[in-house]
Order: sequence, then C-alpha cells, then structure tokens
Amino acid sequence: MVGITSAGGIIALLDESEEELKIYALQKLNTLVDQFWAEIADAVSKIEILYEDEGFSERPLSALVASKVYYHLGEFDDSLTFALGAGDLFDASSKSEYVETIISKCIDRYISLRFEQYENPSGGTEIDPRLEDVVERMFRRCYDDGEYKQAIGIALEARRLDVIEQAISKGNSSELLSYVLEAGMTLVHNLDFRNKVLQLLVKLYQNLSEPDYTSISQCFVHLNDPISAAKLLQDLVTKGDDVYLLIAYQIAFDLEDNATQEFLQNVVRQLPAGAVSTTAEKQDLQPMETDEAEEQPQNPNNEKYGKIRSILSGEESIRLHLEFLYRNNHTDLLILKNTKNALESRNSVYHSAVTFANAFMHAGTTSDEFLRQNLEWLSRATNWSKFSATAALGVIHKGHLSQGLSLLAPYLPQDGVSVSSYSEGGSLFALGLIHANHGDGVLDYLRNALKNTPTEVLQHGACLGLAAAGMATGNDGIYEELRNVLFSDSAVAGEAAGLAMGLVMLGTASDRAIKDMIQYAHETQHEKIIRGLAIGISLIMYGREEEADALVEQLIRDKDPILRYGGIYTVALAYCGTGNNKAIRRLLHVAVSDVNDDVRRAAVTALGFLLFRTPKQVPRIVQLLSESYNPNVRYGATLALGISCAGTGLSEAIDLLEPMTKDPVDYVRQGAFISLAMILIQQNDTTNPKVSATRKLYEKIIADKHEDAMAKFGAVLGQGIIDAGGRNVTISLQSRSGHSNMPAIVGMAVFTQFWYWFPLTHFLSLSFTPTAIIGLNKDLKIPKFEFISNAKHSLFAYPATTKPPTTNVVEKVATAVLSTTAKAKARAKKSEKEKGNENADAMDTDERKDDIKKEEEKEEPKDDKKGKKKKEDAFEVLENMARVLPTQLQYISFKEESRYVPVKKGIVGGILMMIDKRPEEREELISPSAPVANETNEEEAAPPEPFEYPFDD
Repeated sequence: MVGITSAGGIIALLDESEEELKIYALQKLNTLVDQFWAEIADAVSKIEILYEDEGFSERPLSALVASKVYYHLGEFDDSLTFALGAGDLFDASSKSEYVETIISKCIDRYISLRFEQYENPSGGTEIDPRLEDVVERMFRRCYDDGEYKQAIGIALEARRLDVIEQAISKGNSSELLSYVLEAGMTLVHNLDFRNKVLQLLVKLYQNLSEPDYTSISQCFVHLNDPISAAKLLQDLVTKGDDVYLLIAYQIAFDLEDNATQEFLQNVVRQLPAGAVSTTAEKQDLQPMETDEAEEQPQNPNNEKYGKIRSILSGEESIRLHLEFLYRNNHTDLLILKNTKNALESRNSVYHSAVTFANAFMHAGTTSDEFLRQNLEWLSRATNWSKFSATAALGVIHKGHLSQGLSLLAPYLPQDGVSVSSYSEGGSLFALGLIHANHGDGVLDYLRNALKNTPTEVLQHGACLGLAAAGMATGNDGIYEELRNVLFSDSAVAGEAAGLAMGLVMLGTASDRAIKDMIQYAHETQHEKIIRGLAIGISLIMYGREEEADALVEQLIRDKDPILRYGGIYTVALAYCGTGNNKAIRRLLHVAVSDVNDDVRRAAVTALGFLLFRTPKQVPRIVQLLSESYNPNVRYGATLALGISCAGTGLSEAIDLLEPMTKDPVDYVRQGAFISLAMILIQQNDTTNPKVSATRKLYEKIIADKHEDAMAKFGAVLGQGIIDAGGRNVTISLQSRSGHSNMPAIVGMAVFTQFWYWFPLTHFLSLSFTPTAIIGLNKDLKIPKFEFISNAKHSLFAYPATTKPPTTNVVEKVATAVLSTTAKAKARAKKSEKEKGNENADAMDTDERKDDIKKEEEKEEPKDDKKGKKKKEDAFEVLENMARVLPTQLQYISFKEESRYVPVKKGIVGGILMMIDKRPEEREELISPSAPVANETNEEEAAPPEPFEYPFDD
C-alpha cells in the first residue's frame, strides 16, 4: 500500500461548506500533523477560524490540531493556549513528547502565576481555570504513578500547601515528610511561605503513629518558636517514660547545637521550676537545687527540668566536648617548634602567626604546653602581638567555663595596677572567647570592665569579649554601652564597638541599630570605625534573606567603598547557605564591575558563604575568577573555595588552589595556603593523597628565607588550621542536622577581616566543631560501650606525627654492622662456647640473641610490611568518646547484642542519648579526665622547717 505523500487534499476539505467534511478533515489532520506539520502550517489560520467560530461543534478538536502545529513550529506559548482550548481532548496521561512539553510549559506558567499571586495578592493576577484543570490532572497522574516527590516539588514551587498535605497522606509519610523538610529549607526562598510549610510539617509530624519529635523540634527552631519547643519538652518529660525522657534530653542537645542564645533563654523561661540562673550561680547552687527537690516531693520532674536547663545553657555539651578534646589531643608540637625556630621572633607578623597557629592547634584542649616551653619566646611579644598572644589563651581554653576567670586572673585588669594594657585587653577578649556564645557568667564582668576603663586598648578587648560572649543575645543594655564607646570616636575602640554591636544584635534585623550605625558611619572620619560598623551592619541581617534586600541596595549604592564592602557581607550573611540565584548574580556582577578592589574581593569571598551546602558547584563558578588579572579577585576566589569546601577534601577545589600557591602575588599565595588547610582539615594520606604534599609545602615556604612575609603568615596559619583542636575538630558551616551553624558562619565571616586586623583571626575558633560520638545515659553520665566502624582503620586514622630531626638516622648508618661480620662473630662465639668458657657464654648468649634479632629484622621487614597490609581488618571497634569524622558516620553501626543503642534513628553523630537495654545490670562509667576547678591549684610546697638565720653581727 502506498503511503500518503501530501496532506493537501485533506487541507482542501477545510474550505468546504459542510461541517461534517470539516470535522473529517480535522480528525485526519490530527493523525497526520506530526508528519505533515510544515504543510498544515500554511493553513493554520483556517483551523484557528474554526476554533473561534462559536457555532462549530468540534472547536476542541480544531484547538488540538492548531496546538500541535504551533508546537512543531516552536511557538510553545501559542501551542499551550490552544492545548488549553482542547479541553479533555488534550490527554495529559499520554507519554508523547508533545504532551510532556506542553505539560511542562503548563506547569511553568502555572507556577509563575501562582508566585505572582502569592507575592502580590492585590495585583489582580488571575489563573485560567483550564490551566488549573491540566495541573490538577497532572497531580492525579503523579499520585497514580506513585511519583509523590514530583507532585510535592511542583506544589512547593506553586505554593500549594493542600497538594503537599494530600501527597504526604497518600505516600510513605515519614519518608516524604523528611523530603519536604529538606526541600523546604533548601529550595523555598520565600521566608513567609517556608514558615507556612514548616507549620504544616509540625501538624503532620504530630499526626504520625510515632511522632518524629526530633524533626518537630527542628521546625520550631526554623520557625523561631521557643514557646512550642518548651511545651514539646514538657510533654515528653511528663509522659514519665525513660525513652521519652531520653528523647527530651536529645532534643535539648539538638536545640543547644542549632538555636541562638536568645531562643534557648526563652525556652528555659517557659520551663517549670523557675527561670534559669547564670552559669556561675548554677554551679554554686546545684546542691541547693537538689535539696529543694527533696523539700518539694510534689513535683518529681524538678530534677529532670534542671538537667534540661543545664543542657540548654550549653554547660553539658561544652563539658563533654572539653573532655573529648582533652582526652584525644593529638597535637604535633614538633611542627610548632620547627616553625618557631625557622621564623624571626622579633618580627611581630611572624610572632603573631605562630601565636595563632598554636591557638588553633590547641583550641579547646586546655593544653598550654607550647607556651610553657617557650616563655622566653613569648616574652618578646610587644603591643598588639602581646594582645593577640594573651587572647590566644581564650582559644586554647575555649569552653572552660568553670575556670575562665581564674585562668586569666594574672592577666585581667586589676584595680590601681596596670602591667600592660595590651595583655589586659587581650585577656578580656580571651574571656569572651572562652565563653563564646554562652556568655551568661561573664557578660556583667565584661560590661563593668568596659565602663571602668578610659584606655582604648582595654575598651577594644572588652568590646571584642562582649562580641564573642554576648553573640545573638539581642541585649539592649550591652548595645547601649557599646554605642557610647562608639560615640567617643576613638579609632581603636570604635572599630571593635561597631563589630560588637553587630554581634550582640546578630540576626535581629533591628531598624534602630542599623539606622544608628549607618548614620555614624557617614559622620565619622575614621576608616577603622567605618569598617567595624560595615561588618556589624551585615551581622545584624544574618539569615534574614529577602528582608535585607532594601538595606543591601542602599549600601551597595553608597559612594563610600567601605560601606559597599559591608553591603556585600550583608548579602553573604543574609543569604548564607541558601544558594539564592538572585544573590549569586548580584555578587558576580559586583565582582567584575566595582571600582574598588576590596569590594570585588569581598564579593568573590561571599560566594563561599552562599554555597557551602553545595560545595561541588563552587570550583566551577569561581574557576574563571581564579584566573582574573586582578589579584584581589584571585584572593577572593581562594577564600570562597576554602569556606565552602571546608573539611570536604574536594579534589576539584584543591586542583584550583594548587597553581595559586605559586601565584606571583604574596597575598594570593597566603589565601591559597589558608584555604588548602580548611579543605584538608581532618584528612589523611589515605583519604586524600595531597595531604603530605601540602604539609611539606608549608614547611618549605616557612623555611625559605627569601619568601614574602605575607605568604609565610598564610603557611603558618595553614599549619594551625589543618591540625586544629588537637586534630579532633573540623570546620563546618552547617550542623549535623543540616541547620546553618550560626557561630561557625559568624566566626568565619569575622575571621576573613584579619586582612585588616590580625587579632580578629581568633574568631575562626568559633567555626571549629568537635567530631566525636559521645554517648550518655539518662543521668547524663558517660557509660563505657563499644560500637563498630565498618571501614579500615587507616581510612580515618590520625595523620602520622612528624619525625624528629634525622641525626639519629645518621648515627645508625655509622654503626651499621655488615652481615658477614655478624656471621663471623657468631661463629667465633660458637667456638668459644664449645671450649666451655662459661663467663663468655653467659655474656655471649645475650649478644647473640641481639645479633640474631638484627639479622631477622633485616631479612624480614618486607614480608612483615606486606603481612600488615594484608591483615588490616575491614572494620574497627571504637569506644565511647572516640573521634568519628563526618564522612565516617555512614560506616558506624551498633552490635545487635550491644547494651546501649542511640535513641536517635538513622546516621547519627555528636552527643547521643543512649537507651540502656539492660538497666538492671551495674553500669561501668568513664570518669572525666579534663581539669576541673578544684584541680587547678597545684599543691603548695610544704613550709620550711623552723630555723635560725645567722645574722652577721
């Protein structure tokens, strides 16, 4: 049978007067349109006339044919319009390319119209009912095919909460709820709609047969709803079941990990048994709380609420992390010693660099061994180097809340006595760092220190201390005191005051604070003050997303480049972790168009803050910027890679940074060294073969006398960061549960200001997150138990320690004995033995054993090594309080017969509440080994025996 070669005859029927012929023609054309669309296109106007004719009975058919013709012509909007006119003839369940394309266009149109309606309800945007009908049919098709996630994705974009609820009820609820929570937090950029999604999730989570209390608490944090969070904790405690109590404790630890100080304080106020007292008071009054509980037997839950308040205050997690870091400290002091010896200590840049490296390496470990061994070197610090060196004690003892004041007592300002204003100022900053983000116990002390000193260096230290300890408290009293310091117009104190105002009001979006700060930034002549205010303003807008847009616009249009710089950091902090396309486009535009190098550098750096949830995208985005002719842009690209890819060991990022370590400009090399350390933190040669090469590169740069000071500074900082916290911490800008890690993001943002002011380098310590599994029982004690890491030990082992100088190796070579000599000696001794010389025999036996051992060692080392490699187990058994890296968590499992199992499901890490499956048995507990308050005072020497002094007459 010969096929049809033309549709001309059928098209001619459209000109007939009889309606039946026209309908026949349309039916035929509908089947032939995919083949003869080019020919039919010439007559499409005739088909349109039929569609517009109210009296024509088959209008939907003519619309369908016209739609297919326009589809083939590439006119998708016209095609969509006619497809909607086709009504039920347009079969949404068909799998053809035409239907798929029109439906995708349909959904895009629907989403954009719904978005307009949501953003501007009074704008009068109307949606064609036929369009809604197609989308509804599409949702039904998703339900029939089991594609619930697809329906939820479209519903999230189209702002359809009803569809989200419907899809979750039809599918696997717990799995889909987790998907909606993750998608809502990462893909929904509108804050108002995101909050509505979270409120819906809370309702749906509570309706589950087994409510997911952990996820509910996460939603409350995102919604900033401390009252509901407190009610959830009360409900769990009053259930009277140990498992629910453990869940309550676990939620309290998660809240402490993810929420701001202000949120936690509000939760505590809502709990029964009175408001929480300050850290210092609580420690003194703990026995009294117990007595009170005994006096009031009517509420048996008082003790449980006391523990929850203790967890929410941060005391418990800080105590546990301090114990973990102290117990597992693997700092390699030889690296620091070699670096100190290689650098000229009279150069304040080098002295500060080693100070920072030591602080980072020992962050939170309480180990000041390096400082004790090098007191003479430490004494060479002068002026601001001395300030930084004293502040470093705060990083080393970070979290040592119970002893913060006593540790720093020798350095803190004393009434009427002033040894050095720099060490006193540094000690106030150190006190803030010890209590960073948990400042209840020291805020009053720091406020008094700030009020009672006219010295600008002390004011600087007190402001920075208040900034760290009072972070995100929103305390108006502290804000007023800082503002008074700012208005004194001292460049040194004013810079710290501007920064501290931002940190205290962190994330509050306070209009009053922003107006005060912008106004003063325009009035003052001091660049340092303007810079402090610019960063402070950006901190106030932390996490506010589109609420910050008006302020960003105002700052970016300012003629002062420092305020434009602040505008860029406002974008970085307001949209941190969101990956918002609009914000990224703005940053990229500024990075290549602003006339000021500092602003361009900041714009590229800010990309790292926006994209830290999707680190694999960043190398692709900054690749061209890393090859820019402008060294400031190249430097920004290094930091963007370091910030976003921190702790990932991402090879694409390392490949971009390696050539930049040879850049002709010294500060670009500095940025590359720092960023490499951030990316390779907690990596070893097995997980990333570049680790050894990077460490050797740092040593080479530091030892090279002709290398620039800036590059050496970067290499020394790199050494400190790559081994931070005794090799037990990582840099992570998001928490384990996926929240933005506020202290880490803020610490990183302030750290990047070390470009202008070295003491701010210490703020990086806020980004350090201990990587451990710490299991607790219902009494918040640490039981002994084991768990399995289903990976080879070498994969996640600590890096090898540095070997001492090779002088020993030379000695070994000099005293080496040839095998022939050894054999000759052995023969001689054998013959002596046969002669019956007993004395010689007694001595020779030992010697001969040594020789035989040496020979065996020489003959068998290769086999031994091979054997070790073969014997390495595919798993290892770890104990409670062990270091477990983020990438290792997926390999962790608990034995079936294990006495303790986590109350949390899924991949877990950090501080875990453990269910005791054999509570009747006696528990074996791990006793704390970290220094505590009553152990700090060393035993005093005994008084001397009575004696008479022989006075000269």
